[in-house]
Amino acid sequence: MDYLALILLGIIVILGIVLTLGIEDTSHYEYRNTVGVWFRSLATFHPNVRAITSAPFLYQLHAAAAWAIFIVWPFSRLVHAWSYPLWYLWRPYIVIRSRVADRPHEPGTSGRRWRKIGVPY
Repeated sequence: MDYLALILLGIIVILGIVLTLGIEDTSHYEYRNTVGVWFRSLATFHPNVRAITSAPFLYQLHAAAAWAIFIVWPFSRLVHAWSYPLWYLWRPYIVIRSRVADRPHEPGTSGRRWRKIGVPY
């Protein structure tokens, strides 16, 4: 599902850029009169289907991909965007100190070091 979510996200972004920059022959199209009306009608729970059907195919594909990513969202790793603990941003830093590793204990001393004769330590 993660790959499907990434593909859908890529489609949404690329189509949004293409439609915004007018790379296709949609530069003369005023989407606010159709897609905007359709989206507002969805928000009021009175969908105006005729508004989106009169839009060019790329606008319809952009809207369909956006709805599809909402369907895929709970089954992908994108769900973690909602469950991320915000307190983690303000947590104290973890201090990591480096130190030289202790030499291993000699057998039979259980951590006590008896000074050996002739050894400089």
